Amino acid sequence: MENKYAQKLIEKIQKNVLQGKFNIEEIVTDLKKIREYSLEEQNPIVTKALRLAYEHLEENDAFLIGIPDDEPIDGEETASENFSTENNIESFEYFLSLIFDLSMKNNVLDLKEYNKAFVAFS
Repeated sequence: MENKYAQKLIEKIQKNVLQGKFNIEEIVTDLKKIREYSLEEQNPIVTKALRLAYEHLEENDAFLIGIPDDEPIDGEETASENFSTENNIESFEYFLSLIFDLSMKNNVLDLKEYNKAFVAFS
């Protein structure tokens, strides 16, 4: 994200998560605000990822999506392999880092994989 306010919000969430503070309500509020900034930047992949992420958090009280695999297995990746039964803090931190730095092509590709996983989860 290029917006400085969005970056500060992402850093705030990351700091809280590192300190063991995983307040769903606060995270969802911040993600919604970051999404407003992504709408201004006209980045539909990020905007969708943020919406799906906060909806997922609201519905499950946890982040249950795993980090996307580097390479698909047998040519096709099954999204169910990336689901977790417990809050996946590492994956959530990775998700935030992707949104923070969109200059890397692989970050956008991984966000697309997160989007697929969010949709498959619901």
